Amino acid sequence: MLIANSHLQVKIERTEVQFQNTSILLRYLASELERSMWLFQIWDIQNVTMQHTKGTISIALVNEALSVALARGIFIDQIALRAGISPELLAYPKARISVSAYAQLWIEIAKCLNDEFFGMDSHPMRYGSYKLLCYLIISTDTTEMALRTILDYFNLLLDDTHARLEIDQHKAYIYLDDQTHIKRMFTYATYIMLVHGLLCWISDQRIPIHQIRVKCAQPEYPQDYYVRFCENIVFDDTVNCIEIDLSYLTLKVKKDKKAAHAFLEQVPHNLLVKYKNENALSVIIRRQLIHLHPSSWPELKILAQQLCLSEATIQRRLKNENTSYQQLKNDIRCDIAIDRLTHTQQSIQEISDALNFHEASAFHRAFKKWTGVSPGAYRQQTQPFI
Repeated sequence: MLIANSHLQVKIERTEVQFQNTSILLRYLASELERSMWLFQIWDIQNVTMQHTKGTISIALVNEALSVALARGIFIDQIALRAGISPELLAYPKARISVSAYAQLWIEIAKCLNDEFFGMDSHPMRYGSYKLLCYLIISTDTTEMALRTILDYFNLLLDDTHARLEIDQHKAYIYLDDQTHIKRMFTYATYIMLVHGLLCWISDQRIPIHQIRVKCAQPEYPQDYYVRFCENIVFDDTVNCIEIDLSYLTLKVKKDKKAAHAFLEQVPHNLLVKYKNENALSVIIRRQLIHLHPSSWPELKILAQQLCLSEATIQRRLKNENTSYQQLKNDIRCDIAIDRLTHTQQSIQEISDALNFHEASAFHRAFKKWTGVSPGAYRQQTQPFI
């Protein structure tokens, strides 16, 4: 009987231990589930908002776009405010803004100057000129005919740049001949974007740019140009030339008036985002990382395996695009932080946690290094205008 009771006591004790262990395990699993759900909710909010921003634009390009208005004595702070950009950010070279705000800035400058080329030519491209061009090219049969119409149209409108198309057996070359002085990169890039965007839209696909050569020196912040056009941009050249494969000029025009109206409703946002260089390695990596929590971002060695590239190849190609893997990760974190500070009411601590910083103070230092301003100051300067 004593033996039986002893066995029963041992069984009861084992059961109690198992129950306690199970209870501990359940509490642990519950806490982990709660934590996972919290992270998921945070990242879910981010993914929703990031769908609208599509990254950010350097404040350097904002100042480039505003430069002519500033030179003419126009109060550019009001233009910036109407675009939802705090004028205080213009003084911080490292600051970045959302693509949507930059697109609105283009509209505001064009309206203010009555010039869709931002005053960068001695003859203004009056507001509504681009719309007329869109309706002109839908009556053409092929992309070559559309391109020739586009270049002829710009040659009539603009005095300081004369465009011409040359074709050989495999390539098409768009030359931009300066009629006066060498332009800055922003001027050439705006011209190229207006032409290239129309070609992509009229053919219903992105037309890859093989190479761009320009006479001007490399700007201080060239990354945005590599991402928008191609990684093969040659500065300080003897000519201004855009090179594409000839096969893309044989494509049929696929648009009508209804499609033109829909396209114009999204201009210039679609020109800035939709037709960017998807083959740039930085874009490919960004697309891979943006949907992952920063704590899950792979090391370079693992990323190389995932992309079937060597680490050296990744480093070399990113260097050619004026960036690095670490810089890309910083840029994505910065874009996410800007988006969250601008479009949500989440606290600095919550944003810091979502970006996998161990402390809010570390996020504060990093954000100030990225943009030149603190997270709190950035929020104060942007949220009132959204």
